Amino acid sequence: MRLYLSIISLLFFAVAKASSILIPMDESQKNHLKAYGIAFWLLENEQEVDWLLNYRGGSFMFSQTLEAETECRIRGVGYEVITAAKANSIRAQIASPDENMNTVSLLTVPKIAVYSPKTKQPWDDAVTLVLSYAEIPYTVIFDDEVLGDTLLEFDWLHLHHEDFSGQYGKFYAGYRSQPWYQDQVAEAEAMALKHGFKKVSELKLAVAQKIRDFTLGGGFLFAMCSATDSYDISLASDETDICHSVFDGDPIDQNCQQKLNYKNTFAFKDFTLSQNIYEYEFSDIDVNPDPRVRGVTEETDIFTLFDYSAKADVVPTILCQNHTRTIKGFMGQTTAFKKSLVKSNVLIMGENVLLNEAKYIHSEMGKGTFTFYGGHDPEDYQHMVGEPPTDLALNPNSPGYRLILNNILFPSAKKNKLKT
Repeated sequence: MRLYLSIISLLFFAVAKASSILIPMDESQKNHLKAYGIAFWLLENEQEVDWLLNYRGGSFMFSQTLEAETECRIRGVGYEVITAAKANSIRAQIASPDENMNTVSLLTVPKIAVYSPKTKQPWDDAVTLVLSYAEIPYTVIFDDEVLGDTLLEFDWLHLHHEDFSGQYGKFYAGYRSQPWYQDQVAEAEAMALKHGFKKVSELKLAVAQKIRDFTLGGGFLFAMCSATDSYDISLASDETDICHSVFDGDPIDQNCQQKLNYKNTFAFKDFTLSQNIYEYEFSDIDVNPDPRVRGVTEETDIFTLFDYSAKADVVPTILCQNHTRTIKGFMGQTTAFKKSLVKSNVLIMGENVLLNEAKYIHSEMGKGTFTFYGGHDPEDYQHMVGEPPTDLALNPNSPGYRLILNNILFPSAKKNKLKT
């Protein structure tokens, strides 16, 4: 009897060892966002994860363990235990030339940094919100760390809601009398002096150039909202002064527009600066957010993801994994990008076709890549300064937030010699 039980036990463990766990990412998934956290947790525990591109919404598959099952249950992530035969059948289906699917292996843990002031801000940030919700660890760095080359210790960098042009977010008109605005100005000026710069714009240019070098050297850069266009504006204005005296104490260069160098920029070309200190815009890169001009309402504002060949265009396929191709739009200081001002080498992965707007763009830059995503919060259409942060527990299946998390796992695939 004892021998019989021993044999049964051995067979049970042999079968369990050969089994796999599938985390479906289609509409059946209870919590898409925390599923990415499970994938990250597995990598932290040195377990390989297969990302099944275009299979049931970009599912994850990995060897079955009791620890992984427990973690899925604790985090509320839906999963299926499947046999080795079923896993092989899935792989065969994905490998078929008739299927627009592919498999990429995730092996390494991306080291994630968020460029953000370490003092409290009067707004939240979608990336830090979703990283925290998905239980993915990250490190906050700011000017000290970037200028001190700490950035080189990381693989992936997100640019928080930040103004790299030295104009304090163009909040002058509405918020210059607010204590938080005055504190930010004082903090930024002190940081500039600490690092030997006369102006905040000079400090931010130096930081932008360090981030450029990080990307060129193989880093993965991700930015949202005003950190997208203000970053390129800073790089383009390296030989001119685009800041009025209310921002830096001396007059703007009257010929600053003519002195912009678009060759320096990552994503945008031929843009015109907003030189009005009372306008809440940096340039004409951003679309006009006024619904009377754009011709959309919250209910009709949507953008569509492109459908790529999973076997030929692996990178954009990874970045666009979702359980839907149509995603509700959302506003920000920079809501979306005028397509006519996006450089020709930059891939537009998400757009509003009717409005001729680019929402989600990507390109290689040297040995690295960048991805820019317009808007502030994918689940808050018009997030205002001072409003409470979005509760992602109420939005666990957000397709807009999924795009952010695709970028989080992307370095793991790319660093494993993923073909582009």
